[in-house]
Amino acid sequence: MSHISLDGQWTLTSPQHSHIHTTCTLPGDVHSALINAELLPQPYYGCNETLIQWVGESEWLLTREFTVDKNLLDATAVDLNLSFVDTMASIYVNGTQVLSCSNMFRCYQVDILPYLQQGTNHISIALARNDIEAQRRADRLPFAVPWAVGNNQIPHMNTLRKTQCHAGWDWGICLLSTGIYNSLTLTPVYSTRLQHVRTQQTWLANGDCDVTLTIDCDILAEQTTQILEINFDKQVHTIAIDAAVKGPQTITITVTVTEPQRWWPAGYGDQPLYPLTVTLNNHTITKKLGLRELTLDTQVDAIGSAMTFVVNGHPITAKGANWIPLDALPSRQTPERYRQLLEDAVAANMNMIRVWGGGMYEHDIFYELCDELGLLVWQDLMFACALYPSTPEFLADVELEIVDQVKRLADHPALALWCGDNEVIGAIGWYDESKHNREKYVVNYDRLNRMLQQVVEQYDPSRRFWASSPCNGELDFGDAWHDDNRGDMHFWDVWHSGKSFDAYHSVKPRFCSEFGYQSWPSLPTVKTFADDEDWNVTSPTFEQHQKNGRGNSIITEMFTRYFRFPVGFANMLYLSQVQQAIAIKTASEFWRAHKQHCRGILYWQLNDCWPVSSWSSIEYTGRWKQLHHHAKRFFAPVMATFIQQPQQPLCLHVVNDHHQSMPITGKVIKVDWQGNVLETWALDTQLAPDSSEILWQSDQQLTAIAAKQVFYHVRLTCADGSVTENDHYPCLFKHAQLQQPAITVEWHQDNDAIWLELDCDYPALFVEPQLECQGRFSDSSFTLLPSHISGYKQRIYYKGECNLETLKQSLTLYHLRGSY
Repeated sequence: MSHISLDGQWTLTSPQHSHIHTTCTLPGDVHSALINAELLPQPYYGCNETLIQWVGESEWLLTREFTVDKNLLDATAVDLNLSFVDTMASIYVNGTQVLSCSNMFRCYQVDILPYLQQGTNHISIALARNDIEAQRRADRLPFAVPWAVGNNQIPHMNTLRKTQCHAGWDWGICLLSTGIYNSLTLTPVYSTRLQHVRTQQTWLANGDCDVTLTIDCDILAEQTTQILEINFDKQVHTIAIDAAVKGPQTITITVTVTEPQRWWPAGYGDQPLYPLTVTLNNHTITKKLGLRELTLDTQVDAIGSAMTFVVNGHPITAKGANWIPLDALPSRQTPERYRQLLEDAVAANMNMIRVWGGGMYEHDIFYELCDELGLLVWQDLMFACALYPSTPEFLADVELEIVDQVKRLADHPALALWCGDNEVIGAIGWYDESKHNREKYVVNYDRLNRMLQQVVEQYDPSRRFWASSPCNGELDFGDAWHDDNRGDMHFWDVWHSGKSFDAYHSVKPRFCSEFGYQSWPSLPTVKTFADDEDWNVTSPTFEQHQKNGRGNSIITEMFTRYFRFPVGFANMLYLSQVQQAIAIKTASEFWRAHKQHCRGILYWQLNDCWPVSSWSSIEYTGRWKQLHHHAKRFFAPVMATFIQQPQQPLCLHVVNDHHQSMPITGKVIKVDWQGNVLETWALDTQLAPDSSEILWQSDQQLTAIAAKQVFYHVRLTCADGSVTENDHYPCLFKHAQLQQPAITVEWHQDNDAIWLELDCDYPALFVEPQLECQGRFSDSSFTLLPSHISGYKQRIYYKGECNLETLKQSLTLYHLRGSY
């Protein structure tokens, strides 16, 4: 079937700015078009955020021409397909309005055949101001509905169905984008329209899988029989459709897959995908299906109630991070960048990503990559950190949005859960209006949330609807922030409440879907947005790139608790990333060690949408922070961690997430800061499947003086060849008698492989080989032991495209003792 693509160059003008007459590439956004035309400064640089606000305070007009031949006019209909329309848009064809859009999350389709003419045709898209529309809607509400004050810089964004963080967040630039972010197509329809294909899996006792296809089509013109063709699992099925009566038809067929290959989350198995093609009268819908069973176990147990995802009959530990929009400029959300970030998530042993509710339902490429890579998706619906209207008009609009999105996404095997919102139950207690009239706003909340649940369950009965994150369970509007016996938890006591890192040991969530600790970006990333005279954490530029009001103070105050204060700007940045990694490592390892209690760990956050100080583990530039390297270790299928509880012996917990037993060998050593091994304990055992066991504990209590002089190190080798290492430091880093190590660096190259070999005379902590050029090393922020202790030099491989000479010139080696 031939589509007419309307992608490409459009003319961009504005009623308020007569001097602007330039081109805009669609899919794309207006800001990016103005940047490309050198009519707007780079928004992310310096304090330019304040210089770009006029774009969101203007109306915009996109126009272009396209050609229609006579054959197209012979069609029964010509569908204009639009999605990711941001947000208030009126579409005109040859001067006649054919569509009015008001919801960024809708999938629009309209027949424009009556308005087409042979030859040249004109289409225009008028983009209205979102800020004015938000205020207009707020003024019409029957009572005040609090918006995300403190996050949004533009009021009342909660009245608009638009990405909420476009108006700013505590990690996000205020860049009120507008445009169309998905392909625009014209599709000729001849007599019949293939509308939608939905599948459902039924697993049989003999291990086979029945895949039931529900196919929706429209008969637009009475005609003879039409043939529907289905290609799936090397089977071809044809169905004759009686097309004698106009109107919608639904066809159902079940295909049995014998000896199906099951789809697994990353780390638990492979991700086979079965191509599906459905064709009707030259219309084709294609999908890739993963065959798997997935449930969420929330049964009452001795602790409270579980929160465990079960895949193919096996309970799994969800390990991952929260996802925010890829870029504040939608034109920069490219397939290549989606792939890189999601592959980086899997490289850090993640198996779940939570799509946060203040962003957007992601592009198809995101879910396709998650299917391919084995990343389960916790999918929030797009509501976050504010209250929302429950007027009939708002509910009707949102219902259409949810139908569109559930239909679009439900066949992805990666999709694990539909969640109603992010922190909206909690937000009832944040704002004066709702705090003092809680019952009214709980009812308001429930009207919207109940509708969301009903629509999701109608269109996707195969998955669990979870009301909110965090949430203690169905119809529970209580405090889910501090109850660790049931539901999912957001634990922010360390960052927002100023508690020390050992506070993570005070809770054992059933599933922690948010917790985080900020760091500053690395120096190479800082150089992309700040002149060197602004290389100071309190400079105007740096403060413009710190959106959390107390963020810089929290980071520096925590330095004083754990570390000797760093010397110089570069070491400030470095130490902030050490501190961030320690925070998330402390929580993740403790909760994994108690895996029968906690079955989900999703830290805040994976990525940045611009270069900024934030909770991310991957910087906007794609650089791995130290946290991401630590995540690769603390999310590894086999992980060893030392845990010291008050008045308890030091214990080594070893976790095995494999559903098979795992033989391991290794040793624990006690080392002093001069590089002497004081004691050694050998380990040789077999880990039970899906287990956490204490394999070693110290039989001695260190004195305060001894605690400053030694540390413990474990190295275990698994039967599959993987290695896990970890350390325990008995005292605060600022009290430890660290020695200044001399680190030797040897470069090696063999064909395309480049690697470093590192050695030292004294132990070096949190060693980070940082590159000015792009790329990364296979490991970073590690403990470097002298080779006379470890028996080898530390070898790390370079991953990237720089040559050896460039790498040598761009390397800076950081370590903890070198920071002060």
